[in-house]
Amino acid sequence: QVQLVESGGGLVQAGGSLRLSCAASGRTFSSSAMAWFRQAPGKEREFVAGIAGRSRGTYYTDSVKGRFTISSDSAKNEVYLQMNSLKPEDTAVYYCAARDGGVVTRATYNYWGQGTQVTVSS
Repeated sequence: QVQLVESGGGLVQAGGSLRLSCAASGRTFSSSAMAWFRQAPGKEREFVAGIAGRSRGTYYTDSVKGRFTISSDSAKNEVYLQMNSLKPEDTAVYYCAARDGGVVTRATYNYWGQGTQVTVSS
């Protein structure tokens, strides 16, 4: 059974940092695209960052460029999202996702975690 489990969310003041982790089990994702999405109340789920399986190329939505960094550790089957200079508008539930293929910004990934809440206070 494939599982993605996120951790690292919490409450932080504006300007602070958090590091999200996503641990995968049930299969390896070293050749798969991994991504982070987020969903705020009343809004659609949106792409935040993605990392390609083989090339390790990274992709970000414009609003987080220069503040967030996605990385992965294939040996641990984990993916991370380092979030710096957090803003109240970053408040959302953050989801880890994986798909066989390249990084896409649509929420059409095969595997999803349960989500972790990130709240940024002003």
